[in-house]
Amino acid sequence: MANEEGLVLRSRRVTSKSPAALEGESSARGADGDLHITSNGKLGVEHMVAKKLQLKLKAEHLKAGLLKQFDCQMNEFVDNLIDESASLDSPAAPPVFPSSLGEKERTKLRQPRLSSEQGKLFMTRRSLLDELFEVNHIRTIYHMFIALLILFIISTLAVDFIDEGRLVLDFDLLVYAFGKFPLVVSTWLFMFVSTFVVPYGLFHQWARHYRTSRYKTLRSLLASTLFMLFQVLGLGFLPTYMVLRNGLPPASRFIIILEQVRLVMKAHSFIRENVPKVLSSSREQSSSLPIPQMSRYLYFLFAPTLIYRDSYPRNPSIRWGYVATKFLQVLGCLFYAYYVFVRLCIPQFRNISLQPFDLRVMVLCVFNSILPGVLILFLAFFAFLHCWLNAFAEMLRFADRMFYKDWWNSTSFANYYRTWNVVVHDWLYCYVYLDFLWIFGKRFRAPAMLFVFTVSAVVHEYALAICFGFFYPVLFCLFMCFGILFNFILHDRRKGPIWNVIMWTSLFLGQGVLLCLYSQEWYAQHYCPLTRPSYLDLLTPRSWTCHQQTSPGSN
Repeated sequence: MANEEGLVLRSRRVTSKSPAALEGESSARGADGDLHITSNGKLGVEHMVAKKLQLKLKAEHLKAGLLKQFDCQMNEFVDNLIDESASLDSPAAPPVFPSSLGEKERTKLRQPRLSSEQGKLFMTRRSLLDELFEVNHIRTIYHMFIALLILFIISTLAVDFIDEGRLVLDFDLLVYAFGKFPLVVSTWLFMFVSTFVVPYGLFHQWARHYRTSRYKTLRSLLASTLFMLFQVLGLGFLPTYMVLRNGLPPASRFIIILEQVRLVMKAHSFIRENVPKVLSSSREQSSSLPIPQMSRYLYFLFAPTLIYRDSYPRNPSIRWGYVATKFLQVLGCLFYAYYVFVRLCIPQFRNISLQPFDLRVMVLCVFNSILPGVLILFLAFFAFLHCWLNAFAEMLRFADRMFYKDWWNSTSFANYYRTWNVVVHDWLYCYVYLDFLWIFGKRFRAPAMLFVFTVSAVVHEYALAICFGFFYPVLFCLFMCFGILFNFILHDRRKGPIWNVIMWTSLFLGQGVLLCLYSQEWYAQHYCPLTRPSYLDLLTPRSWTCHQQTSPGSN
């Protein structure tokens, strides 16, 4: 009887359970398929959740792998498409007009570059800062720099009012730096008109008679010689002579020298891109002569690019409000730089050349120069690479606005060199690096990179030497020593935030060294002039020996 009552009670407990509990018990099976029954189905539910999590992790891993593989294939497809498109416009050719060549050289000239080595492809795209400034968080950083400019202005006015008893608004430093401006304008007009007339005229005459001429080699050699003489003497020597002969101040010198370099690069690009078309047309016996219209060359001379094309992507209209804003920002950066020099540089460097040249003075000078050096770097980047180039691009309806990339995110100096100034990088890559490899072979990639560094360092040092009026190869040494070293140490395989910190630290320190040493030498040249300097005196930094005492009020 007792056994029967126990069975009845157990059967009632089972039948009184909810359907969910019974379902949990029935689904709680082990790996071997056996049913694991619990009182509330907890073990079965946990088992099901664990299995679902495992399946989810496997699916996510598979998804990531598929997306990565798809992304690689898509990037490869787009790169190949861009290269094939670029190859339609950029046949290989010698750097200038062809002259007398041996059979081996002629065979090399007939061999085109690989598609991956073709020229730059232009497309419609905005400047990166224009896109970033649409984000409120990024625009706040821009507002912070404006606030700092306001504080510079207030502090300068306050100090002048305390010292002079009145507000001083003469901007004597700007007036001095941009002195003799009419001579600057006339020199620029000479350079521009000669660059417009001479290269186009030489190319036009050579191209018209090349196919029918019996003396192709002689005609090509003559045209090449005249073009090189124009580049060296007309654009190279004469503007430099005008600058030194008339003793132009620093900012006026910078305008002429930078325009000189720009026009030399543009003339080379025009010849380098159009000579191959004439040679190809002559080989194919084409009825049409590929001579670009003069208006296209004139447009190229004003366009914010150093790579010639017969046509560029164009915007449908001009936003004159955008143009005015960019020019006002350039003007604001100019006054910003003025206050940086007045408040942070001149008080520090005016008397530093009178102190003994020792390690303590040098270390203090470098670290005190980091802040103004970095501000000048930012101002130069924003004023020229963003505002000035975008203003001219807008007026010309030039649609490709990628004048720079996100260099501030670089984790390697190799990437920084490629993204800081895309306009110049494209020219160096197309006409120095690739032509070097095309002439000497792909095995010489390291010498080609070294040659690019050398060309860039020489041109930068030339510009600084002419503009400052003295030879002090600090930038050249930084380029050729630390620049090349960091290019191999901080290469593209360096990823992660720590490498970006290292890049910024090195950049800040380099700006401090440049500003400190060049400022010291500037004041030393003023305090310790030489009446009859020898060639050795011109090559020796004056700041190493200048310790004479002069009045602190000297300017």
